[in-house]
Amino acid sequence: MPVVYSVLAVLASYLLGSLSFAVIVSRVMGLNDPRTYGSKNPGATNVLRSGSKAAAVVTLLLDAVKGWLPVVLVRWFGEPLGLGEGTVAMAGLAAFLGHLWPVFFRFEGGKGVATALGVLVGISGWLGLVLGLLWLAVAAVSRYSSLASLAAAVLAPVIYVLAGGLLWYSERSIVGAIVAMSALLVWRHKENITRLIQGKESRLGSKGKGVAADAAVKAPPQAPQRKKHKRH
Repeated sequence: MPVVYSVLAVLASYLLGSLSFAVIVSRVMGLNDPRTYGSKNPGATNVLRSGSKAAAVVTLLLDAVKGWLPVVLVRWFGEPLGLGEGTVAMAGLAAFLGHLWPVFFRFEGGKGVATALGVLVGISGWLGLVLGLLWLAVAAVSRYSSLASLAAAVLAPVIYVLAGGLLWYSERSIVGAIVAMSALLVWRHKENITRLIQGKESRLGSKGKGVAADAAVKAPPQAPQRKKHKRH
């Protein structure tokens, strides 16, 4: 039975991760689909390019929660069912994969930064805090969200292993899940890496060209004003 429970937990985690909150929140708030402008990535950073900070914050929080929730649920309630750290690792990874390839949205997902952070917070609040502060520091200095995400992704497994035994207990299965997420995060940012090298990457707070173009397309044409002729 533990195997069955583990499979069910992993499947449920993937389905939760498949909820693309960037698209859902944008629809609820009457915004354009984030897959149609800017970087075309359904994530909080691209939603921010729509001009709605509220939508971006809500997207960020919900994307993080869907990574955090499966991990903590397995830890809180899994032990009586025979679920250990291996299932914790697989559940977190499944939620992350759901965000990347969501079954509910034609497998067109985001890059997974917020969801990965949620998984890491579920694994250890200290780990999530350290990596969150690292992301903020790099983003504040460089103004590049992608560079901050890449730095956190590369250093995540290193920090988890080096600080093992001090702030948390390292588990091989958890290490494997973090390494897999880090590798996928770097791979999903391959276009960003190219633009960073070329100096063409957009900075935080700047609107993507797609937003302006989309607004131009959707803006209703103004009717020509008729000139009034004075009567003599």
